[in-house]
Formats: sequence, C-alpha cells, structure tokens
Amino acid sequence: MIKISEIVNYIEDNYPPLYQEKYDNSGYQIFCGDDICTGVLLCLDINIKILKEAKENKLNLVISHHPFLFYSLQRIDVSENKGKIIEYALKNKINVYSLHTNYDKSIYGINLEIAKLLDLKTVEIINKEQNRLKKLVTFVPHNYADKVREAIFKAGGGVIGNYDCCSYNIEGYGTFKGGENTNPFVGQKGKIHKEPETRIEVIFPEHLQQKIIDSMLKEHPYEEVAYDIYPLSNKYPLFGHGLSGYLENPMKKEAFFDYLKEKLKIVVLKYNSNFSKNIIRKIAICSGSGSFLISSLIYNNYDCFITSDLKYHDFVDVPEDILLIDVGHFEMEVFFTKSIYNFLSKKFDKFAIKISENITNPINYY
Repeated sequence: MIKISEIVNYIEDNYPPLYQEKYDNSGYQIFCGDDICTGVLLCLDINIKILKEAKENKLNLVISHHPFLFYSLQRIDVSENKGKIIEYALKNKINVYSLHTNYDKSIYGINLEIAKLLDLKTVEIINKEQNRLKKLVTFVPHNYADKVREAIFKAGGGVIGNYDCCSYNIEGYGTFKGGENTNPFVGQKGKIHKEPETRIEVIFPEHLQQKIIDSMLKEHPYEEVAYDIYPLSNKYPLFGHGLSGYLENPMKKEAFFDYLKEKLKIVVLKYNSNFSKNIIRKIAICSGSGSFLISSLIYNNYDCFITSDLKYHDFVDVPEDILLIDVGHFEMEVFFTKSIYNFLSKKFDKFAIKISENITNPINYY
C-alpha cells in the first residue's frame, strides 16, 4: 500500500520545491491527510470536472501543473468557483498537489518533452541556475574514509554532469583534545591527540544538504564531527530557464512551421514577419511565458525561439535574424501530463495513474 506522502516525496526529491520561482505556489494546494493513495489523476488546471472525475474513478490525489491557489484568498465562498472546488475536495477527501515552475525549470520537465517531439539533439538548459551548488568538506580517520564517502554518495553527493561518486581526497592529520565529558573514538580525554585523517571534498545541490549531512554523521566514527559547507557560484546544469537543441536536418521556415504544427498538434501559430534567415537549426524552447529569455537568445545567435504569451512589441522589437514563435500557453504545457505520467509510472508501475479526460483549453479560436 502506497501512502500519498511517498508519491509526493518522490516528486519533490526529483523536482525540489526549493527551485520554484519566488512568485510561485507549487506543492499541496489542498491536503486532506496522509492516507493510503487510491490513485493519481493528472491534469493541467484544477476545476470541478477534474475533481468529479477523480471521485468517480476513486482517485484521491490530483496532480496539476498550474497551482489552483496562486494568489492569496481573502475569503472562501462556496457559491463561487474556488469555494466550490475547495468544498468538494475536502468533502470527498481529494488531495490536490501542483508541480509548476520547479518542473518547468528542470532539464527533465516539459521543455524536454517538446524537444523529444521535435527530435532535437544536444539539449541543455539555456540559463542555468547559479548559487545552487555547495561543497562539503569533512575529515575522517583513514580506515573510515571509504565508508563515509559511500554514505555521502548514496545521499546524492558527488554528482558532476554524467559522472557520480566524484570526490577529492587529501591525506593529512588532525589534532584535538577531549574535555571531561567526552568519550573520544581515538586518543584519551584531557590529552592532545594527533590522528592521521583523510580530507574528503564533495559537491552537491543545495536541496540535498540535510540529507547528505545526516548520512555522513550516521557513518562517521567521531563523537564530534568537523565539517564545512561552502557555497559555490558554479552553474547547476539540471535546473534553469529554457532548453536549447539542434535540428539534425536544418529546415526552411515554412517547412519548419509544418513540422512544428504536426508534432505539437496545433492549427495556428504566431511569428514575427521580419525574419530573414533561410535556414533554421539552433532552437530554444521555453514552456509557458518565455519573453524574458529573448535578449539572451539574440546574444547567443539562436535561429528560433518557441514559447507562448508573447506581446505585440516582442514581435516588433526583435531583430530579423531570430524567429519568434508563439504556439500558445495551453498548447505547450499540455505535455505536462504525458511527461509526469511517464516519470511516475517508472516508479509506481503497479499503481493507478490516469491522465484526466477533462483537460480543455480555456482559449478557443474562431
């Protein structure tokens, strides 16, 4: 039997809420208790039809992309839309959880799903997060270095790109003198002791800090463990804004439009009329509202930027050597459900996970 917290913890281990934007409200929207999970319903937005579908299918966890409670509520009125939703969820014990910008910013989020559909090569985050990495330094008796190192690795430390178990080690010695209330692992209390030690250095992402420290302390033999945590300004390649990639076979503009519409299953798109290049190869993607990336993409010579929610003056002001394409907010982010379904199914393969049949675009075209 799987509890709701097991599913949420698995999500947050891979898409830490720490990395969401400051304005965001990812996480529990409605929490009815950590019960046994009867199943998961996936959707883009929360509405009463979604919750009724969850009840009909006996699913007590709904995971949406967009937070249901984005702005603070001044009151709850059950005659209004949000009030009805809250009342229905609480009455039927349906938990609602949202996974928004911490999912958008992950290299394993919606942008990757779109990049796969377009068969882009050499994908990477465009604006990688900075100040998200830290370094742990600790000092261990030589004979215990392997054990402590392994504990740090198991907790997620020492991953650099496609390499794991990465550390730097220096042999030296440490000195200490235990007081009256100590029980030293080596040496005698009241006397200065000199112990041969290994200095272990390991890099880790900040959201794993406490987990790594706890794991290290559990295996470290000393009564009082000396360790340092250093903040790093290195870029973190797994989280950031936008995703870039390359078409294996460059295309002309019209051919790319047809290709994009086919792959994303869209009928209309907006683009800047002043685009002057003949060939498109280097592409940027940003699900949701991505206009804030335009200036950096121009500077880095991208051929095309696929996003949504662009304004009139975004198209007016853009140079003629980059193609801006607005495919629509819903049209990009609807791929959230497929992406998170594949992610959860790999872990919970014998568990009811369903993509909602009531996902609809709130915007119609005539």
